Amino acid sequence: MNILKRISLVVAPAMLLLTGCEDIIDLNVDSGPSQLVVDGWITNQPGVQQISLSLSAPYFNNGPATPVTNASVLVEDNEGNVYEFLDVDQDGIYEWGTAQDTLGRIGRTYLLTITTDGEVYTADTEIRRVPQVDSVVYQKETLPIDPDNGPKEGYIAQFYARDFVGEGDNYWIKPVVDGQARVDRPSNISIAYDAAFNAGAPSDGLIFILPLRQSITTDSLYSAGNSVGVELHSITNEAFEFLKQVQQQASNGGLFATPVQNIFSNVVNSNPNGPKALGFFGASAVSRKETVIDPSKARPEE
Repeated sequence: MNILKRISLVVAPAMLLLTGCEDIIDLNVDSGPSQLVVDGWITNQPGVQQISLSLSAPYFNNGPATPVTNASVLVEDNEGNVYEFLDVDQDGIYEWGTAQDTLGRIGRTYLLTITTDGEVYTADTEIRRVPQVDSVVYQKETLPIDPDNGPKEGYIAQFYARDFVGEGDNYWIKPVVDGQARVDRPSNISIAYDAAFNAGAPSDGLIFILPLRQSITTDSLYSAGNSVGVELHSITNEAFEFLKQVQQQASNGGLFATPVQNIFSNVVNSNPNGPKALGFFGASAVSRKETVIDPSKARPEE
C-alpha cells in the first residue's frame, strides 16, 4: 500500500474522532500585570523618528492598547549626541525630528533610555552596513486557479542585491508598494542571514537567493502599472532573532501548534526586581529601489 494512502487511512478516523462531538469550554485565564511594550526602530533615512510605548493587555483582550504617556524617552549615540523624543499628542507615540532631519548613522551605536512610573528601562542597538539594491525586475505569471485575492494573471516582482563579503550580515526585506514600505502581517516578515535564510548556508558575499528576492511579492500578483520595489534594512543579530520569533509565532497554528509565549525583548529594567518590558528597540540603514510594471519590459512567463 502506498505510504500516503496508509497515512490517509490513519488520519481519516482520527479526524472523525476529533470532529464527532463539540464541547464549548470557557477558559478562565488569569490576567497578569501589565508590562511596558516598546516599539521603536530608527533609521539613517531623513524624516521623523518614532518610538511607541504602550501597556500589555490580557491575551483575549481585543481592544486597543493603552498608551504610556508622560514618559521620558532619550536616545544617545556613542559620540555623545542626545535626542529627546516627545509625545506631543499624548498618544504614546514619541517623536524626534522633522522631514529634513536625520538621526541614524552607519557604524554608530544607540542607547535608548525610558523613564516611566519610577522605573528606568534601557536598550541598545547599532546601525550596520547595507548593500545597494541593483535592480527590481518582474515576470509574467498565470496562476492555475482563481486566487482569493488579486488577479489570476499578473506579475511576480523580485529584486537583485549582493550581500557584503564577511559572514554575519543580517537584513529585513520589505516590499514597497505605491511608494510605501509594507509588512501587512507578521507571517510575511522576510529576513536574511547573509544572502540566505539562516546561518550555516554558504551564502556569504553572494546574490540573495531566489525565495528572498521574490519575497517582495506576498499575497497576490502585481498588475500592470503598479509601482513596486524593495527596502533592504540592515539589522543586528539580535534583531534577526527577534523578528524570526515574531514570524514563527504568527505562523504557529493548526493541530500541532505550540503554546504561545512572550517573545524576548532587548529592553531591560535597570531594577532587576522591577517589572519586565516587552517589545524591541532596533536601528537600520536602508537601501531602496522602485519600478513601475510595464508589460513590454516583463520577463516572459516560464
